Amino acid sequence: MSLRYALLALLAVEPMTGYDLAKRFESSVAFVWHAPDSQIYPELRKMAKEGLLRAEEVSWGQRGKKTQYRISQEGRAAFREWMNAPVEYSRERDPVHLKAAYLEWTEPVTARKHMQAHIDYHTLRRDQWAEMIAGLRAGTNEMLNKRLAATPEADRRRTIEYKIFTYEGLIARAETEIEWGKRGLKLIDSLSGPSLQGS
Repeated sequence: MSLRYALLALLAVEPMTGYDLAKRFESSVAFVWHAPDSQIYPELRKMAKEGLLRAEEVSWGQRGKKTQYRISQEGRAAFREWMNAPVEYSRERDPVHLKAAYLEWTEPVTARKHMQAHIDYHTLRRDQWAEMIAGLRAGTNEMLNKRLAATPEADRRRTIEYKIFTYEGLIARAETEIEWGKRGLKLIDSLSGPSLQGS
């Protein structure tokens, strides 16, 4: 259900077509909430039916048309209500840690591949989030600049700092996972005997 609120957050900046929204989503919100286009477009249509968005046809190219979505007052109220509601935590569904609990069922070489892939993934994400922070601090983040242009000056620092704070939390989580993966590699080596060393 959080997808609709991520979309409302983006549309609170400016009206967008589904195409533009999907691009903006991928370069901003997707860092904290993944959703493919196949989920975004149906959700936009559903939100328009529910009155959270206003949909209008706009010119696209020389003779084409696209649907542009604009957040409604009801949409703004729904987003504010969601922001003020307590967070509902989901129970874990973590395939990497589930596999880690049963690594004795696989060969040490495969176990090492699992751990290395985990390290590589979280290293990539950590670096992406660090780039986001750099862009937020440097004032080069396009979406943030649009949001700031529509934000009262007194609220701009909060708008920036809360986003940086979010990415700092994600980086801290990634660094924890990287260290856990490195410990996993050492554990696999220690439990597998000398034959695996250097492989």
